[in-house]
Amino acid sequence: MGIVEEAHNIRVLGSGERTIVLAHGFGTDQSVWKHLVPHLLADFRVIVFDNMGAGSTNPDFFDFHRYATLEGYAYDLLAILEELHISSCIYVGHSVSAIIGVLASITRPDLFSKLVLISASPRYLNDVDYYGGFEQEELEQLFEAMRSNYQAWCSGFAPLAVGGDMDSVAVQEFSRTLFNVRPDIALSVAQTIFQSDLRHVLCLVTVPCHIIQSTKDLAVPVVVSEYLHHHLNSDSIVEVMPSDGHLPQLSSPDIVIPVLLRHIRHDIEARIRKIEEGKGIEIERWETESDHYVCGQKKFKKEGEKIRRSNEKGNAGG
Repeated sequence: MGIVEEAHNIRVLGSGERTIVLAHGFGTDQSVWKHLVPHLLADFRVIVFDNMGAGSTNPDFFDFHRYATLEGYAYDLLAILEELHISSCIYVGHSVSAIIGVLASITRPDLFSKLVLISASPRYLNDVDYYGGFEQEELEQLFEAMRSNYQAWCSGFAPLAVGGDMDSVAVQEFSRTLFNVRPDIALSVAQTIFQSDLRHVLCLVTVPCHIIQSTKDLAVPVVVSEYLHHHLNSDSIVEVMPSDGHLPQLSSPDIVIPVLLRHIRHDIEARIRKIEEGKGIEIERWETESDHYVCGQKKFKKEGEKIRRSNEKGNAGG
C-alpha cells in the first residue's frame, strides 16, 4: 500500500469497468456512503477514501498551511487518482468535496467524465446579489462555539445539520464522526470551508455537472444550486429533492439513493440527444413523476419550459 492510500484510508470495491469516486464532506468520513455503495458494486469499481483531517485519518498528517485553502484538498484528490492509475471517473462529491471536485476538474478535466455535486456551495457568506445563507457575524459565533466547547457544539450542530433529533440514527452517526475530528483541526477546516469563495472558478469548469440539493438545508439554500447551474461553464442539471438536511444520503437514503443512481447512470448528453430526437415530453414526465424539481440543461432550457407548459395543459385537460 502506498503512502497516499494509507494516509487517506483508500478502499477499492466492486468489479465494474467504470470507476466511481465517492468523496465525503466536513465532519464525516467514507462511512457516510454506506447506503449507496451496495448499489454500485455490481456495475462499478468504487473508490472511497477519507479527506485529510477526518477523524479516521492520522492527525499528524494534517498540514494546517496546506489545508488553509480548498486547493490543498483538490491536490490530494488528484494524487489519489494518480496513485490508483485512474484515467477517467465519475466523481460524486458531498458538500465541500463537491467544490473540491470542481477545482480538481479544472486542473485535469480529462480525469472526470462527470461531477455529481451534492449539497454544494461555492460561497457560504451572503454578498451583494448573492445569498449564501450566512452573515459574517453568524460564522464568527459558530467558530467561537467550536473554540469554547467543541463537544457541546457538536451536540448542537449535528441535529441541525442532519435535520433530525438526537435519537435519530443519522444524527447519532454524524455526531460520532464529528466527535472523532480533533477540535483544532475541525475549527481550521470549518474556517477554510465557510470563508471560501470559489464563485470565480465556475466559469472554468468544462466537465458536465449534476447538482443534487435538499429542499431544506441548514448550510446550503436552494438558490445556491440555481446559482451553480447558471454560472458553471459546462452543461449542468439541477435536481432538488424533497429531503431535509445537509446530509441527505445519510438521513433520507430512500429518497436520495434512487436520485443519485439515476444521475450516476444517465449522462446529460444522453438527455440532450433525446430532446433533439423529439422525445422531450417523455423525458420531462419521467423527471417530474417523483415530484422532484428538475432544471434542464442550459442549452435546452427554453425547450424544457415549453415541455412543462405542454404537460401542464395536457394534465389540466385530462
